[in-house]
Amino acid sequence: MTTLVVCLDRTDDVGRKTGLRSPVVGWEAVRALVTDVGLADPEDSGVNTLLESLRVAQNLRDESEEVVVAVVSGDHESMVSADRAVADQLDDLITEYEPESAIVVTDSAEDERLIPIVESRVRVDSVDRVVVRQARDIESTYYLLKQFLADEELRQTVLVPIGLTLLVFPLLATTVGPATGAAAITTVIGLFLLYKGFNVDEILARLAHQTQESLYSGQVSVVTYVVAAGLTFVGLFVGALGVSNVGETPGVVIPATRFAFDSIPWLAMAALTASAGRLLDEAISDEPIRTSFLNLPFIVVAVSLVVRGFSAYFLEQQDAIEPFVVPAHTLWVLSNERFAMGAGQRLALFVVTAIVVSLVGARIASSLSGQRDDLDSADGGAPSETGADREPEAAADATGTPDSEPPADRTDPELTDGGADAGADVDPSEERTR
Repeated sequence: MTTLVVCLDRTDDVGRKTGLRSPVVGWEAVRALVTDVGLADPEDSGVNTLLESLRVAQNLRDESEEVVVAVVSGDHESMVSADRAVADQLDDLITEYEPESAIVVTDSAEDERLIPIVESRVRVDSVDRVVVRQARDIESTYYLLKQFLADEELRQTVLVPIGLTLLVFPLLATTVGPATGAAAITTVIGLFLLYKGFNVDEILARLAHQTQESLYSGQVSVVTYVVAAGLTFVGLFVGALGVSNVGETPGVVIPATRFAFDSIPWLAMAALTASAGRLLDEAISDEPIRTSFLNLPFIVVAVSLVVRGFSAYFLEQQDAIEPFVVPAHTLWVLSNERFAMGAGQRLALFVVTAIVVSLVGARIASSLSGQRDDLDSADGGAPSETGADREPEAAADATGTPDSEPPADRTDPELTDGGADAGADVDPSEERTR
């Protein structure tokens, strides 16, 4: 039974400090490597990791096991290249020594990320992580702080919020009180954590990049998005005016319903304008229009009708709006008198209209998609053969010559001597002379 004691070095600290290429295999080679790494950087924890690998290998040898100790290093250029280098070196070691199990020795969580690569190739019996005992004094704390301050990302993430808090809290405590100041600072810190947690900075950067590309490419959706934003603000303003006209009403149900009733037409127009711009961009581009963009305007109209119908039903039940009256001399009424629809009838009309609109949109989108598929299949079919494109065999079939008839032999006497008629005029004696 052969056991592989492998020391993992993902960032290739050993190679950069000694100039040696991994893998380093064998007891003597690893022991010499300990001296080289110790002379290059005595403070490196990799020295302790190499010594731990030798100790584990020695203990296994004392138990009469066949042991192969090796040091496998990655690449400091990128993590992907480092992992692939470690995988290639492990494949070579396993092919050469054929170990049945492995013991992994690491000194950091960064190196432990290579353990799944080892497990995918050989059974791992143990993972030995080396933790170097440090003196807990002022000097060690100083070096830890020095390493912390050397990292620019940690400084910006930790020190900047702490510094702003220490500057702002005394000002707020003297002006609005300690409790209010602490609440304000806690709110800002919470918003900052949410900002970092949801990657808002990346979302904003991606949005700015997409906007820049849209402006430079001349897309119609840029203009329609601006118009849609204006209609959205108008809808919010109209909804707010409707809520202000409600008056003193207990609860928030009626004001919210009034806001939806007044603002939904403008919000629907904003959504239709934005979807129309996106649809025009799809139509202008060379790619075929997707079905989702064709169906989107109908869905917007259907949803707006449903929201408008339900909000009108609740408001009419509370006598906040007048019933819907159909004027006389229209197609909806059969008499010359006006017809007032009830709240339920009005809701049913809006819901049925929304369903019809959504079905019409789905039908139009599916029909256009079917026509596009038919055109694609027609364009992608095999071209019809013309007389010039036909093979010689096909041309022969057209003239009535069978395909199976072999070609005539040009050395046939009937062809060279003029055929049977020519041979009949020859005297038999002359034929024998030939």
